[in-house]
Amino acid sequence: MRQETMRFMEKIGYRFRNPALLENALTHSSYANEGHHGMESNERLEFLGDSVLGFVTAGYLFEKETGPEGMLTKLRAALVCENSLVEVARSLDLGNYLKLGKGEDHGGGRARPSIQADAVEAMLAAVYLDGGIGQARKLIHRLVLNREEERTAAGRDYKTALQELVQRESGQVLSYHLTGESGPDHDKVFAMEVLLNGQPIGAGQGRSKKEAEQAAAKAAVLKLEGGHT
Repeated sequence: MRQETMRFMEKIGYRFRNPALLENALTHSSYANEGHHGMESNERLEFLGDSVLGFVTAGYLFEKETGPEGMLTKLRAALVCENSLVEVARSLDLGNYLKLGKGEDHGGGRARPSIQADAVEAMLAAVYLDGGIGQARKLIHRLVLNREEERTAAGRDYKTALQELVQRESGQVLSYHLTGESGPDHDKVFAMEVLLNGQPIGAGQGRSKKEAEQAAAKAAVLKLEGGHT
């Protein structure tokens, strides 16, 4: 086993029973295509990892959020987008552990966002195959989902964050619109939508109108930060 592989296991906090799975996850197609004996690219693992990540994230949002399907779908897309996975890759210094072909390596492949994001998905699939869905879920929560929880726990003001995002372009107008109420007077749930220049970009629910506005703003921020317009 390579020393680099051992160090990477320490970084992610998971020890593989079959280290070859991790080696495969860190092998880019450019390296495999150079004819290294027995080396397969991480593309198949990436395919599986995308589904594992989506499944775990969907379960997390189903338990945590009360919004409708459309909102949950947008939140999931933002949490598992390339930008989010690149954040994970950089926190692990993953680029330095990749096996790349000479041309890709010299061309800056270790820092290429698409390569880093794909390798994170491949790594998650490798953990799933090696240790099961429970181990994969633990890793996804620690590396991906807990980042969002930490932001929320730190009291992130999503209305302010959204305002700052849209103000990067002049002439942008945000507005909040109450779309519904449900429940008895002592236990009401409010549904809110946030509009950008009259077009809906996020929706959320809360026990107060302010809480619902924050939830709608959060959905919009995650959507915009994830690059989904």
